[in-house]
Amino acid sequence: MAQNETFSAANTINQKATNYRWIICMLLFFATTINYVDRQVLSLLQPYLSEKFHWTYSDYANITSAFQLCYAVALLFAGRFIDWLGTKKGYSWALVLWSIGAIIHAFANHIGGALSPLFSALGFAMPASVIGFIFARIVLGAGESGNFPSAIKTTAEWFPKKERSLSTGIFNSGANIGAVIAPLSVPLIAEYFGWEYAFILVGLTGFLWLVFWKFYYDSPEKLLKKGKINKAEYDYIHSDTQEESVEKNNAEDDENDKNKVRWFRLLGYRQTWSFVAGKFLTDCVWWFFLFWLPVFLKSYYGMTGTQLMLPLAVVYTMTMVGSVGGGWLPTYFVNKGMNMYPARMLAMIVIALCPLVVLLAQPLSSISYWWPIVLIGIGTSAHQAWSANIFTTVSDMFPKKVVASVIGIGSTAGSISGVIISKAGGWLFDHYSALGHIETGYTIMFAFCAVAYLLAWCVMKLLVPKFKPITDL
Repeated sequence: MAQNETFSAANTINQKATNYRWIICMLLFFATTINYVDRQVLSLLQPYLSEKFHWTYSDYANITSAFQLCYAVALLFAGRFIDWLGTKKGYSWALVLWSIGAIIHAFANHIGGALSPLFSALGFAMPASVIGFIFARIVLGAGESGNFPSAIKTTAEWFPKKERSLSTGIFNSGANIGAVIAPLSVPLIAEYFGWEYAFILVGLTGFLWLVFWKFYYDSPEKLLKKGKINKAEYDYIHSDTQEESVEKNNAEDDENDKNKVRWFRLLGYRQTWSFVAGKFLTDCVWWFFLFWLPVFLKSYYGMTGTQLMLPLAVVYTMTMVGSVGGGWLPTYFVNKGMNMYPARMLAMIVIALCPLVVLLAQPLSSISYWWPIVLIGIGTSAHQAWSANIFTTVSDMFPKKVVASVIGIGSTAGSISGVIISKAGGWLFDHYSALGHIETGYTIMFAFCAVAYLLAWCVMKLLVPKFKPITDL
């Protein structure tokens, strides 16, 4: 008997690890892809919808700001919701809600007509179409707020620290795939079936993802018991000795502790504020290009509908390289002998320099529209590389039980900055369009987008100059 037990233990030690964690990563990738297709449908149809419903730039800014503001507020609760309910159930509920939100855009004008008396009573004089789209964006934003807290929490549960930036870069590249798929599909759907069906068909894809999530996802502990992963992979996932030690010392209190950690306590850490500052200063850049790039192409080159397909597909194809490459870069520095935090910060300063090329987008725009497309593509690619790293600074320094909460706080700050930049853009473009030189508005916006990452890196480095994990939560 003892001999058999010895043989079994030796066999476990020498067995080849399974790779089920990468199936989980692919599920996160597809969810993020759907997330970004859903949110981009409106921006792709904006040139058509603005003419159909007679929107001003400020009307469109109000609609996009409603999404971002709701997304920001919901993120505060989404992280806590995911930590409380658990990743599997929390992610499912989030995706159901945002899929419904995507679908009801198709009925926005009717919804707006029903809600107009209420808005008028509250003192908001808006066209029915604007009210309806605002309502739909609020539902969409509430649901989509659950995606990144869920995905980052899942990454912390399924990957050791040394693989988290790579896995985050891979699933985050779903944002880029979604941003490529959307301009290649949405204008065609709208042209052949009507703009309503673009929202409906895209929204329905979320329910298909739920089937795979239900079947494939569970915690490493449960899937180890079910035989879906082996002990070698389970041990590899939990190979961070420092984190294992902390979790072991707190094992008895973990279930209670996760509900006792309050937001105000998390706000007492410089590490939280480092993440918040980084997100606030840079997320708005991504929001700006996501929602306003089609508007820029229409303003400068008169592009609408299917004319937008190729230029936008090129921009977001480029961002895929940044997302995966940004996740790989700190690992490269670690393999050269650096510790993780210095390696990540070095990668982030290299990435922060890349968006400076956006300063050339306007001066070169008169040559060909491909110049701003390629330069903005470099900027958005750098953003995704930045995102792959800034998200993992949280899972590097915080215990798994509060990762989703910290992600929620920082992402809320990023969404608030998105509201600010969208409202600023709407005002600037209306103002300078009335004066006859809208290009001045774009000069101001592009200049900020170019330098935002360098500013963010400096603030983050000032707040957390050296790696210091949180061990007292």
